[in-house]
Amino acid sequence: MNQNSPKNGFFHELSLELRQIGRMVRDYLSSGRVGVRNKIRQLRRLQIDYIVLPISGPLPERASPPRGFLHRRLPLPPEPLSLEILNRRLERIAAAGNVKGVIFVLQDLPGGIARLENLRRSMERLKAAGKECVVYTPHLDIRHYFVATAADRIITPPSVTFNVLGLSAEAIFLKDALTKIGIYVDVFQVSPYKGAFDTFGQASITPEQEEQLNWILDENFAIIVNAIARGRSLEENEVRELIDSAPFPAQEALEAGLVDHIAYEDEIAFVLGDSFMKRELQPVNGNGENSQSSNKSHPEKANIATWPAAYNILLEEWRKPLSKYIGVISLEGQIDIGHSRRAPIKLPIPLPIFGATSVGDATVSNLLRRVERDQRMAALVVHIDSGGGSPLASDLIWRQIRRIAQKKPVLAYMGNVAASGGYYIAAAAEHIMSQPATITGSIGVVSLRVNMKGLYEKINVNRISLSRGRRASLYNEIRDLSSEDHDVLNRQLHNLYKEFKRIVAAGRDIPYEDLDPLCEGRIWTGRQAKERGLVDSFGDLVDAIKKAAEMAGLPVNGTHQIPVVNINQTSSGYVLPEAFEPSEEIEQLFAAELLRNYAGRPQFIMPFRLWFR
Repeated sequence: MNQNSPKNGFFHELSLELRQIGRMVRDYLSSGRVGVRNKIRQLRRLQIDYIVLPISGPLPERASPPRGFLHRRLPLPPEPLSLEILNRRLERIAAAGNVKGVIFVLQDLPGGIARLENLRRSMERLKAAGKECVVYTPHLDIRHYFVATAADRIITPPSVTFNVLGLSAEAIFLKDALTKIGIYVDVFQVSPYKGAFDTFGQASITPEQEEQLNWILDENFAIIVNAIARGRSLEENEVRELIDSAPFPAQEALEAGLVDHIAYEDEIAFVLGDSFMKRELQPVNGNGENSQSSNKSHPEKANIATWPAAYNILLEEWRKPLSKYIGVISLEGQIDIGHSRRAPIKLPIPLPIFGATSVGDATVSNLLRRVERDQRMAALVVHIDSGGGSPLASDLIWRQIRRIAQKKPVLAYMGNVAASGGYYIAAAAEHIMSQPATITGSIGVVSLRVNMKGLYEKINVNRISLSRGRRASLYNEIRDLSSEDHDVLNRQLHNLYKEFKRIVAAGRDIPYEDLDPLCEGRIWTGRQAKERGLVDSFGDLVDAIKKAAEMAGLPVNGTHQIPVVNINQTSSGYVLPEAFEPSEEIEQLFAAELLRNYAGRPQFIMPFRLWFR
């Protein structure tokens, strides 16, 4: 039968109407169940003052894919709490009318400042929903205190020292050490600012690298001081003076207005309970005890519960689910050719269990080709946390993202770092979002060639090499480079640099001839990048998803639930791309084998990493 026949059209219309009726029935039943649960909780007068949420560990942006059958039966360590799961819990708490606030217990936070800004942003959203944020932390260093100042109140034990001492950065240089053992490294770069391999090619810091480190330190210190000043209602010059006066004991921090209460963790319920209004009998709390004692001589306690105890007590808010979803894919680690590689996780037993450590173009392209043809995906959020890697792999991933961007909205969300090859990929998106402290830019190319001839001579290794072809031994590590070889390698890098600039110029709508002051390997904070047109807005992943929904024309007024689908590797099978249409970092510094891996391979990688300790 002809597909366009009236009969076929009739059944198609009927199918659509039946599906719509089915959705309406499901929505009605779902909202009814929520209403019944809420009514029961209200009749039982289930009330919680504060929910305790411990925050520690690496705090990854997204939750790990669900573990398989075998992995669930192995003695694996628990998955770390992710910002994705934390924000889901906070969204549920924000909508619950029977909760006053949250106590965040901060310990062992990660070192990336943009990740910490995300945690601050989560607290700010909760406060905007009318909930009180309280932080308890036994650490008053720069990481924990930076996050804590986003809260309404800060509680710390009496033995704590205020250790917000400022920021520092270090660089290590191995040229002279390598020379002593007969290893020489030729570094090729498009600009002195592209210093990714200065560790091997320089004996000390260059003026350009020192300049970059200084402006990054200035920017991040200004961001931290401003956040502390706003959070504690102080002037910025006061905050700088207090930092310069540190370290000092908790009592002095209290007197200076840097913290609100000094108490041990087991005293928090009493500290917070004194200011509470009388409440009805509360049958459930974190300890399963009555929160109000009949003995009036006891001080009033706040009713505090853990998340598992509070989950089934919270009042719910029903939102109409949408049929379309926002897709989210994460590109974390070094960008390379092939499939994403996985490295062993440290376990108490020797099992070959793996965790992702690199971004492979083949893996990512397969995932993106699957969702490219999915009509239910309204928009794509590409989460990038990478200092770059292979230019070829970056370009192949850029191409696939660009294809999707020609069909539906694509937003690039940059985490702690999205620099060099990471920024190359982001340039495919219609909108780029970061945090003010995200490290980005580093638009340039660098390469190195290792010469180990002197080492072999020192240890009396006689290595003979035969070849055919004029430049077959160009990357051979036992021969010196000629001036012609230098010209060939430099020309290769400059061609790649021109292509990088062309991608940025087209993606960011910046004239090509105006790019060099923004490029040449310079790195920027997100705040600096936004001033230069390399970033469009600030926010975390929740903000990125909301912005992508707006770009796709989906309702974001709080009445609808926008499904979010994490795009993870589910199959290694090859996916054929659709037909083209015209519209359409170094961890082991002394490993010689590592140097060989980079030899002769131009890299889109940033100069260094910054962590706050």
